Formats: sequence, C-alpha cells, structure tokens
Amino acid sequence: QVQLAESGGGLVQTGGSLRLSCVASGRAIRTYNMGWFRQAPGKEREFVTVSRRNTVLTYALDYADSVKGRFTISRDNAKNTVYLQMNSLKPEDTGVYYCAAGATTGGTSSLESDFASWGQGTQVTVSS
Repeated sequence: QVQLAESGGGLVQTGGSLRLSCVASGRAIRTYNMGWFRQAPGKEREFVTVSRRNTVLTYALDYADSVKGRFTISRDNAKNTVYLQMNSLKPEDTGVYYCAAGATTGGTSSLESDFASWGQGTQVTVSS
C-alpha cells in the first residue's frame, strides 16, 4: 500500500496562490491514479482533481468544474510526488485537502471509492 503525506497548506488571501505537495512512499506512483480531494467545514469530502494513467507513458488530467482554469495537478514520478498548484484562490476553496492514490481504472476516477490510500490532509484557508 502507498503511504501519502501532504504539505504546503496555509492561510492565504483571496486571489493568492498555494502549492500543495504529496510525497508517496512504499510504492512507486507511476502506475497509480493520483488525486486530490477536499473537505470544507460541515461538508462532505469532494473531488478536486486527478492525474490518471492514460497509457503506459501518459496521464490524463480531470478537474472539478469549480477549480478548472485555476488549479493544476502535476506529478514527478522520479520524486514519487504529486503537486497541486492553486491559483486565484477563493474563500470557498477553504478546507482540508487530501491526497489519494488508487489503482488505474481505465476511465475516469473521481469517486472516493476509486482510491485506496489517503494522506492525513493539509489545511488551506482562504481569507476574504
């Protein structure tokens, strides 16, 4: 199983940027779908983005509509690390952000049940 550790969260003003990192250990992530989810206070955890294995050498990127054009997921397989670059942050982006790893499914992967391994989360707070 993959162990995941997120970092990079913090407090930022509206319109600011943050970059989250997720370092994996235990398994190489190159064959895994790697995703980010978030949970706002009082709400259920929701899908943000996923880097899913498309072919042996490429990955497809999917985003929730709420973050399209503002967030970018990337991965560095050599460092076993996934990143989430968040720009133009809004107060509604506030929440705990979780990194997740799951087996490739051959299609879209945006459900919590698609991911078997989860990090502890990192808090992102966007002030208005």
